[in-house]
Amino acid sequence: MSAEGFNRKLTAIFSADVEGYSRLMGANEEATIATLTTYRDVLTQHIQEHKGRVIDSPGDNLLAEFASVVDAVKCAVSVQREIGSRNDALPADRKMRFRIGVNLGDVIQDEDRLYGDGVNIAARLESLCEGDGICISGTVFEHVENKLDLAFTDIGEHTVKNIKKPLHVFRVNLTGTPQVSSKEENRKLPAKPSIAVLPFVNMSGDPSQEYFSDGITEQIITGICKIRDLFVIARNSSFAYKGTSVKVQQIGRELGVRYVLEGSVQKAGERVRISAQLIDAQTGHHLWADNYDRELQDIFAVQDEITIKLMDALNLNLIEGEQWRQWEGQTRNIKAYLLTLQGIEYSSRLTREDNFQARQFLEKAIALDPHYPTPQAFLGQCHLVDIFFDWSASPRESFAKAQQFVQDALTLDDGFDLAHSLMSPVHLMRGEHDQGIQAAQHAIALNPNGANAYSWLAFALVFSGRPIEAIASMQKAIRLNPFPPPYYYLFLGLANRVAGQYNEALQAYHLAIDGGIPNAILVLLGMTSCYINLGLPQKAEQTVAKIMKTTPDFSIEWYAATMPFKNRSDLDSFIESLRKAGLPD
Repeated sequence: MSAEGFNRKLTAIFSADVEGYSRLMGANEEATIATLTTYRDVLTQHIQEHKGRVIDSPGDNLLAEFASVVDAVKCAVSVQREIGSRNDALPADRKMRFRIGVNLGDVIQDEDRLYGDGVNIAARLESLCEGDGICISGTVFEHVENKLDLAFTDIGEHTVKNIKKPLHVFRVNLTGTPQVSSKEENRKLPAKPSIAVLPFVNMSGDPSQEYFSDGITEQIITGICKIRDLFVIARNSSFAYKGTSVKVQQIGRELGVRYVLEGSVQKAGERVRISAQLIDAQTGHHLWADNYDRELQDIFAVQDEITIKLMDALNLNLIEGEQWRQWEGQTRNIKAYLLTLQGIEYSSRLTREDNFQARQFLEKAIALDPHYPTPQAFLGQCHLVDIFFDWSASPRESFAKAQQFVQDALTLDDGFDLAHSLMSPVHLMRGEHDQGIQAAQHAIALNPNGANAYSWLAFALVFSGRPIEAIASMQKAIRLNPFPPPYYYLFLGLANRVAGQYNEALQAYHLAIDGGIPNAILVLLGMTSCYINLGLPQKAEQTVAKIMKTTPDFSIEWYAATMPFKNRSDLDSFIESLRKAGLPD
């Protein structure tokens, strides 16, 4: 058939697939297929209800078209909300999360099939999403911006496979709250050399080895963070680019750095091959590249060698007293090292189930090498996370464990900045406010690029009655980690609320929710207080309903006993606002 024989039309394309489908199938084929079948029916039902048509559904993919872009986006939102609700009933390793892309474009129709860039772009948008996410093209955004009660985040232009021009992409915020995009164009460069280390690509062909390549990246970041004459972007923000094909120039602008280090890792048996290259993010020129083919036992020395080459390329010198050569001195037990990498990987995901898995790996690492401080510190952090996100069945027991593991890490290595930063909340929860501030400040002195240390300093400052200083500290943390974990926004919201800046606090709390902690009790309580202080009782009432649904036995008396405010007046004003909202004593 000639090209003239095909029908062309402008239509809204809806493309969806399952995040981590291969992993799910590898773990349990029958359960995955059963869930996929049910969820495909959910998608089909919503598509039909929104006047759409399913075009194709091979494997874990589904393609649909709509005459209206408004209907397409509304459908995507309703799908994600229902599937999210259904996932709540599934165990962590069986949750099935869809990614959805929506595009408006010209397509060719051949009977019931659609072809062309309009379809390809929708698929590329979907690939830019995280699980439970929706990404839309700039053309879709122009049509729906003022027609839907939704908020959108501009995540910039992305170069994608087989599409000539970069795509302008927007993310739909399912909470309906506008999100301040961290990806600012032309972020001001620091005065010192600045760098982001992108996730090293796993070249082993085995997805289960992903933790190893991610771990190498993390350890390189942690090592170079100690160099005072270097500005280093934190792991969380560097890993925001994992699996994308964004140009280094754009990464440089969005993160506000001059240089980008990227590479790959291939682990086969007892050998490992690492490639690394340093790129000028302003020009795209390669400044240095090298390959390392070594025994796995030599992995610590390789990480140090990469740091040396990096410093040479940037004309940096060590200042007396700087200690970044930490890997060889920590452990020589490769099994303990690999278990620790897996524990760190799980802990970075900040879900209840993943935090539990992280503890299992870290405990095994400690059993193999009880003199290895890194798993001790991260295990202490896991127990603190359980407390802060209300995941612990016994907060008192979790605190005792956190305190012990962090102290053990410091006993093994008194120069370990992570352990000092974690001692900050430990001191705070013991009512030792000044020591909490000093511990975080000491961690920053050891690691001037320690974004998390700045966040813990902010936490200590706000409970010590110094919220304005806490806000400034959180701003430093976010500059070092522009795409931060959600608890950064929890801390920022807390600081703004104590400072009486309620609108700013609400914006931060909503960002924490968008980041993945929708039911954290501290977020919901903070929002409740803000709504009362802003004269929005109906909003407060809705939030109180969420609190009582997630924590039926909540009481103000219990909560007050857990809050380590130095100044009683800060606690009393907060408690009074919660009473006005109707929370039980």
